[in-house]
Amino acid sequence: MTYAHQLTLAQPYHRAVESVRAALFAQGFGIITEIDMRATFEAKIDAAAAQEIGDYVILGACNPGLARQALAAEPQLGALLPCNVIVRRGEEGRSIVEAMDPMVMVQLSDSEQVRAVAEDADARLRAALGALAGE
Repeated sequence: MTYAHQLTLAQPYHRAVESVRAALFAQGFGIITEIDMRATFEAKIDAAAAQEIGDYVILGACNPGLARQALAAEPQLGALLPCNVIVRRGEEGRSIVEAMDPMVMVQLSDSEQVRAVAEDADARLRAALGALAGE
């Protein structure tokens, strides 16, 4: 089962993070959580673990309108929110972007309302990735 959309950007990590933020914003997503995995590993494990994971951030992207619709249809879907988008350092100045596939929610729910929200969220995330690919 595929649960994420992936894209490799010809951008260094820090620039890629900003580009991803902008592309998500253009599709109506805000970033409501941000987890710097390198810093977390450094603080909670050790420097070697931080070095091993490298530059890696998890952005919790949320489109409030879509979240409202999803939660109205099935309140327990909050366990699957926000839509996580990963940006991590790749090789040779490249960065890897991976976005949760919202259609995974459809595999867990029979609700047509959830399907509609997942399709909308998926289209928006794909559009954001498509915009990044076109840069």
